[in-house]
Amino acid sequence: MNSRSTTPPANRPIVLVPADNRMLGQHPYHVVGKKYVDAVRLAGCLPLVVPWAAADEVDELLLHADGILLTGSASNVHPSHFGEEVRNPELPLDPERDEWTLPLTREALARGVPLLAICRGFQETNVALGGTLHQAVQDLPGKADHRAPSDAPADVQYGLAHDVHVLPGGLLEGIVGAGSVRVNSVHGQGANQLAPGARAEALAPDGLVEAFTLPAASGFNLCLQWHPEWRAAENPVSMKLLRAFGTACQRFRDQRRVPERDPDR
Repeated sequence: MNSRSTTPPANRPIVLVPADNRMLGQHPYHVVGKKYVDAVRLAGCLPLVVPWAAADEVDELLLHADGILLTGSASNVHPSHFGEEVRNPELPLDPERDEWTLPLTREALARGVPLLAICRGFQETNVALGGTLHQAVQDLPGKADHRAPSDAPADVQYGLAHDVHVLPGGLLEGIVGAGSVRVNSVHGQGANQLAPGARAEALAPDGLVEAFTLPAASGFNLCLQWHPEWRAAENPVSMKLLRAFGTACQRFRDQRRVPERDPDR
C-alpha cells in the first residue's frame, strides 16, 4: 500500500535556485547544496534548480519565478567583474555561474522579483550592481579572519561564530528585531564598496558589512553574508528570515495573478 498522501500539493510560489558548475571525476555537473533547497521549502515555496541560462532563457525563467535564492558556494565571483585581477589562483572560480547569475540578479531586482542572497549570492548581488569585493578579508588591517577552519567538522565550520549588529531602521531590523544576532562565518571574501544605492543592514564587530538591501528596488531583497540555511529549522533567526522571504514570494505571485482591470469599464 502506498503510504504517500494523495492530497494534491499546495500551489506554492516557485523559487529559482541557480546551480554551481563542478567536475565530478571526468564529467561536468550542475550541483546545488541540499540545505538551500531545504531552506526554500522551509520558506513555504517550491524550489526549482536552474543549471545555466542563456540571455533569452533568463527572461523566460523570470516569467515563471516568484522568487530567487542565490546560494553560497565554494567558488568566488571572478574579480574581472569588479575590475581586479585574480589574487589567489588556487581559490575556485565559476565563470559559467557568473555569466548568467549577474544579469539574472539585475533583471530580477528591476522587475521586483523577491531575492534572498546568501554568502556568494551576497557577493554576486553587490558585484552585479556595481560594487566591489575584498578578495582576502583576513589580510586586511583591522579585519578579522571570517573563514572557518577547513579541517573542522561541518558542525564546527557552520557553528555560531560572532555577533552582527543590526542597523536601525532597515528591513533586517523589521524581521529579526533590534540589537545583535549571532551568526556563523564561512567566507574569505567580503564587501569592499557597496553597490550604488545599497544600504548596509548589519555589521560584523570589525565593521565588515554582513547584510545589505537595495531600498529603491520595488520587491523584497535581502543579501546576507552568513549562512541562515544551515540547520535553519533549529534557528529562530533563520526561520524569521525564511518566512519573510516566503511571504514576499507569495505576495509577488498573488499580485501577478490579479487580472488587469479594463479602464473602459
